[in-house]
Amino acid sequence: MAGLFDAERIPQGLQEPQGERPLADRMRPRSLDEVVGQARLLGKDGPLRAAIAKGMCRSFLFWGPPGTGKTTVGRILAERTGARFVHLSAALAGVKEVRAVLDASQFRWRAERKRDLLFLDEIHRFNRAQQDVLLSYIEEGSIMFVGATTENPSFALTSALLSRSQLFPFDPLDDADLERLIDRALVDVKGLAGAFELSPPARQLLLAVADGDARRALTALDLAASMADASVIDEATVSRAVQRKGFRYDRAGDEHYNLISALHKSVRNSDPDAALYWLARMLEGGEDPRFIARRLLRAASEDVGLADPRGLEQAVAAWKAVEVMGLPECDLALAQATVYLACAPKSNALYVGLGAARADVVERPVEEVPLPLRNAPTAMMHGLGYADGYLYAHDFEDGVAPLACLPPSLADRRYYLPTERGAERELKERLQRLRALARVRSAPSAAEGKARRPR
Repeated sequence: MAGLFDAERIPQGLQEPQGERPLADRMRPRSLDEVVGQARLLGKDGPLRAAIAKGMCRSFLFWGPPGTGKTTVGRILAERTGARFVHLSAALAGVKEVRAVLDASQFRWRAERKRDLLFLDEIHRFNRAQQDVLLSYIEEGSIMFVGATTENPSFALTSALLSRSQLFPFDPLDDADLERLIDRALVDVKGLAGAFELSPPARQLLLAVADGDARRALTALDLAASMADASVIDEATVSRAVQRKGFRYDRAGDEHYNLISALHKSVRNSDPDAALYWLARMLEGGEDPRFIARRLLRAASEDVGLADPRGLEQAVAAWKAVEVMGLPECDLALAQATVYLACAPKSNALYVGLGAARADVVERPVEEVPLPLRNAPTAMMHGLGYADGYLYAHDFEDGVAPLACLPPSLADRRYYLPTERGAERELKERLQRLRALARVRSAPSAAEGKARRPR
């Protein structure tokens, strides 16, 4: 289904002049050999190139950040297969528009044995019911379908659509790829046609602000060229054109979880420099500081624990600073807690111990509370034996009574196993002494116990 503003529908004299189109559009590759980057997919032995070459093109999903060539490859795919390219965005089109394309392609397929290629951008914006509209058409093969998404398909797309489609992850462009793209744009007649050069500092700044996004790199170059006072574009001109680096970050998407994972794992691995970098990435990307503070609270107990009990205090203090001040004032409190936790001695003994206890609770029969440990506020409960044999810990030197507090079937279980790191080394030694005391000590006399035991 041709678009309203397709070039063939516009009178020749009214078509947009080539030079006025954005540089990124003018430099769009026309063949797979012109595509920069994605060598893993489109290289000599790349699976996507092989699928296109063999005509195995029914239903594809392209997943990757913006400006990595997803739409470009979709257009090339349509050209290679002779399909009519129909580009819709799930952010703007609804089921009615999509169904119209599907029905038109189905009619064309049945009448002419030719298919349209529906390129549905931002497909993650469609809900489950909307995605299901595609299934029967994909199943019968009356449409070539390419869905593009910046969100993780595992979470954003239905299993039915995933099972009917071949997934191809697109990677951000590296600096070498971006440099090839920039150099081509500088000299190509469709680009800047040799009218400008880039100074080395300007080139480095352009690579930095591009952040792996080809469209962003070419857009910045295009604007810098329009602002340049000389044939050499310098760093200051690029800086004025860009103003501020645009960060590839989505507070509800993959980057949200990838970066907080990187922060947590850097803290766990005692790397304060990496932890500060990932913290800065999240803060500059606009992350909610409360989310970061909650993860630091978790790391304080999961990865530092009793090796340094002050770690949790630092994390709580940072969380309170976030609640009281908010950004930007709370950024240093988050940094302080992050560095403290990264530098602290580490122990996951609490994490492992609680996990082992939970496993016993879930996997073993439910154990009754031993009678000596039961509460006995009434005479009837005393008559049933509740609290019989209970020994008051404070009746004993060092505050440890010879009292079994686990059910008999779990008597030998050890859930908390402190490490030799930080404060846990002292805890481990003390715990060994206490366990030894509990095994060998006998109870005091009944009279002594009653005299010292609170009511």
